[in-house]
Amino acid sequence: MKEEMIHKELSGIIIGAAINVLNELKPGLDEKLYENALIIELKHQGHQVDQQKRFPVHYHGQLIGTLIPDLMVDNLIIVDPKVVTAFDNTHMSQMLGYLAITQLDLAILLNFKYARLKWKRIVRSLNSRPSAPSAVKNDLE
Repeated sequence: MKEEMIHKELSGIIIGAAINVLNELKPGLDEKLYENALIIELKHQGHQVDQQKRFPVHYHGQLIGTLIPDLMVDNLIIVDPKVVTAFDNTHMSQMLGYLAITQLDLAILLNFKYARLKWKRIVRSLNSRPSAPSAVKNDLE
């Protein structure tokens, strides 16, 4: 039995919006420029976008810091714009950590370095304990 892709429609909208941003701004600019343009694009399409939303992180009941993902779309998907040569394990691990803290199920890494957008979907295992592995979906790379 094939599993349904989580947040498939919204993922497509986010990736399409990122492609629009890249086509207009061109590759290789600062990540924050793409992030800000992506917010404009997604809000223009009627989506709620939270930039730098803060999540307190606790350990044994004590506050140890704050997690601040770049973007959260419709309170469902974390979006992290990058300008990097390639995604690496550090990027994926960071997104898995973000998903664990926020209790969301999907993060999307977007790479604006090249003329063709690259992305990765990182999915938190839905019915797993915190130590269970999560799936990393390679969409274009």
